[in-house]
Amino acid sequence: MNGDDARADDAGEAAPCVVPGCGAEGARSIARTEIRKVFPDVEEQGRRGPLCREHYRAWKKATRDARKLDRLTW
Repeated sequence: MNGDDARADDAGEAAPCVVPGCGAEGARSIARTEIRKVFPDVEEQGRRGPLCREHYRAWKKATRDARKLDRLTW
């Protein structure tokens, strides 16, 4: 990678969680359409959004059955 890559500068910084009212450090970044299935108040800005550990676990628990069914169709 060369030094001019914009993403290289952001690699060390963790973005805040996109769930309104939460300012925790983002642990995982997933598609905003997936986030909005559980947290409908999330803005539609960008493709992906960071979730803090607590909100990622809540998303994972809420979408467990749907994700399992999606995997079965592979």
